[in-house]
Amino acid sequence: MSFGKRALSSSLAAGAVEILGSPEPADKVALSRALARAWREGRLAVGRAVAPARPARPLRPQLLPPRDMPKRRNFGSPAGRIALLHALAHIELNAIDLAWDIVARFSGADLPRAFYFDWVEVAAEEAEHFALLAGRLAALGAAYGDLPAHDGLWEAAAETSHDLLARLAVVPLVLEARGLDVTPEMIRRLQRADDLDSAAILDRIYRDEIGHVAVGVRWFEWLCHERQLDPKAAFHDLVRRHFTGALKPPFNRPARDAAGFPAGYYERLAAESLSRTAGEGGAQREALGG
Repeated sequence: MSFGKRALSSSLAAGAVEILGSPEPADKVALSRALARAWREGRLAVGRAVAPARPARPLRPQLLPPRDMPKRRNFGSPAGRIALLHALAHIELNAIDLAWDIVARFSGADLPRAFYFDWVEVAAEEAEHFALLAGRLAALGAAYGDLPAHDGLWEAAAETSHDLLARLAVVPLVLEARGLDVTPEMIRRLQRADDLDSAAILDRIYRDEIGHVAVGVRWFEWLCHERQLDPKAAFHDLVRRHFTGALKPPFNRPARDAAGFPAGYYERLAAESLSRTAGEGGAQREALGG
C-alpha cells in the first residue's frame, strides 16, 4: 500500500505528522484521504509521534496579522466572492492541520480508539472542504494563495498545545462553533448573488461542521468526566485563560443544539465579553472627557 509514490506510514500518528510536514495543500488533501482510508480499513495502529510546533505551509499566501488583513469585498462582485472563498479555503487548510495535530500531539495520551476514529473523520472531511473550495476558486479563475491570509487559527492551536482539554475548549467549541453562527448568512448572501455553486459548497461545510462541534463536545465532556471536572465550569475557565477574543452573539442556537452544545456553556461568557467591552468603552469616554 502507498500514499501515491510514498510508503504507507507505520502508524496513524506517524501519518498525521507526515501530513503536518507536507507544505503543499494538494499533498495534505491526498495524504489525508489515503491515511483515513488505511485507518478505516484497520491497517494501522494509533502509534506515538511528536507533532511539529507548526505545520509546513506553502510559500503563498502571504500571512499577515489579522489587523492588517484587507476588508472583505462585497459578495455581489466576483472579486468579493473570490475573497470570501479564499478566506474559507485558508480556514479549511488550517482545519486539516488542526485535526491531524490533535491526533499526533495526543497520540500518547492513553485515549480510547474511538477518539482517533472521530478525529480522523474530522480531518478527512476538512480535506474535502478544502478541495471543494480550491476547485470553486479555480472555476472562478483564481487559486489558493492569490490573496493574503492571517495566522490566527494556528495561534489558538499553539496556545493550547500543552493540554487536550484546553485544545477542545478553544478550537472546536469556540472557533468551529463560531462558523455555525456566521455560515448561514454567507450562504444566503451567495444565493442572493446567484452564486449557487459556492452556496452549495458552504451548505455542505456547514452541515459537516455541526458534526465536528459535536465531536468536540463529546470528547470535552468525556475528558472532564475522566478528570472529575464540571464541564461547564471547566469550559468557562479554559476559555477565559486561553482565548483572547470575545464570544459574540447572535448564536445559532438550533445548530449548536444539534451539536449537543448547550447555551449554558457559551452565553455566560458572551455576557461577560459584552460587559467588558461596555466597561472599556466607558473608560475610554471618561478618559476623553466624554
